[in-house]
Amino acid sequence: MDRQLPETRTSSHDERPCMQRRATTIADTPCVTYASENPRHILLQPVDHRDLDDVDREAQLLQDSCKAHLALVAFEVPEWNDDLSPWEAPPAFGKRGFGNGAQQTLDLILNGILPELSTMLQPQPGHDVTLGGYSLAALFSLWCSYHTDAFAAVAAASPSVWFPGWIDYAEGHQPYSRAVYLSLGDREERTRNAVVSTVGSCIRRQHELLRAQGVSCTLGWNAGSHFQDPDSRTARAFLWCVDALEAERTA
Repeated sequence: MDRQLPETRTSSHDERPCMQRRATTIADTPCVTYASENPRHILLQPVDHRDLDDVDREAQLLQDSCKAHLALVAFEVPEWNDDLSPWEAPPAFGKRGFGNGAQQTLDLILNGILPELSTMLQPQPGHDVTLGGYSLAALFSLWCSYHTDAFAAVAAASPSVWFPGWIDYAEGHQPYSRAVYLSLGDREERTRNAVVSTVGSCIRRQHELLRAQGVSCTLGWNAGSHFQDPDSRTARAFLWCVDALEAERTA
């Protein structure tokens, strides 16, 4: 259903573009778009269908906090562990392992979703695309930054950088994205899971690598565990990226 997000403005001098919510299908993929008119920034996010309520709250936070013209596009991935994983890996939780569908998902974005969005949203000339997400979607976004220059920035909120082989991969590759936001909950590494408990050292190493490679990058720490406040954490990640790209324009 199409609808406009509620306006929350503090004064007549605090004008923020309104974002219209629209459920649609793009490149045969269920999507929800939250778009202002002629956006200068397209924020693209893979989501599980169970996370759409979180995305509604995230979009509201973006509208309330940003004066730039934005379009947040959430597209559903049917098989989270397969469609967002760069290569096969054994289970980290339970009995289900990880597939290697990241390349297929990236191809869908580049050859299907982005071309259709250009027609649908009519973004401003010279607009930027930021790819981002939460958890495994954040890791996928990081992986994409090493494979294409289509994404000016990456918003990686609590990325699954504990993923087996990831840091070795990052150490051997140079990203194309100009700006990367990283974050982690300050309790995420406090777990008995031997694989996931490496996430703290891995995120610090990822940050160190990106800075050494000349990428504009920050590492934010959030209070709590992995499953707390994914909407606000992801909104914060996208906002940082928008601010970084806007700063480039005025430099």
